[in-house]
Amino acid sequence: MRFMTTPDNAADTPAEAADDTAPAATGVAAQDWDTASADPQYRAAVVDLLGALAYGELAAFERLAEDAKLAPTLSDKAELAKMASAEFHHFEQLRDRLAAIGAEPTQAMEPFVAALDGFHKQTAPSDWLEGLVKAYVGDSIASDFYREVAARLDSDTRGLVLAVLDDTGHAGFAIEKVRAAIDADPRVGGRLALWARRLMGEALSQSQRVVADRDALSTMLVGGVADGFDLAEVGRMFSRITEAHTKRMAALGLAA
Repeated sequence: MRFMTTPDNAADTPAEAADDTAPAATGVAAQDWDTASADPQYRAAVVDLLGALAYGELAAFERLAEDAKLAPTLSDKAELAKMASAEFHHFEQLRDRLAAIGAEPTQAMEPFVAALDGFHKQTAPSDWLEGLVKAYVGDSIASDFYREVAARLDSDTRGLVLAVLDDTGHAGFAIEKVRAAIDADPRVGGRLALWARRLMGEALSQSQRVVADRDALSTMLVGGVADGFDLAEVGRMFSRITEAHTKRMAALGLAA
């Protein structure tokens, strides 16, 4: 859940990688919002999804602003401030969309505050490098999850979700800084690899708990609302997310 920013290469993510060979959209995925939202259960699932995303983007903005205080140079501080601004713009898009479909944005976000704040509290970075790894690796897990779900959304909602998952520039920035730090002191790599593994476990556990607590979202994943999802597919989805995590670890120069 965007607890967690976007992948280093969108083409590596499941929803993007399948674009060239995927069959034509059917069912909900082939409908626009006006048609799909006639189903009250689907509408509730989308409000939950956008609420979770909106609070995730707001939390990402806050975290990047905090991480900027740890930046070793003024240029690094400015880079993180720019990324934080992009995250806040994503939040505004989601907030405005919630209002446009008749949902109160604060109420839509509220069910996810405790879980997302808990995740961030449990995974507070101790230094600049841990903050970069968290933003790149941790947040990307959430982005992968949302991209998987987006493939089953109506066309209007899918377009918005994919737009707010656009890379804010953190991927390339994090890879450059972390690799440089490991080159300067190879011992850093072991510590950051352990940190990234912890993030992976916490992120997956938290996302599964949040979905389980929200009936509409869980129904979307296991097949009641979205097309083509079943319990076995949910398992495959998390396997794909794990594989993407391994690729990102390699990009950072860390062992998965």
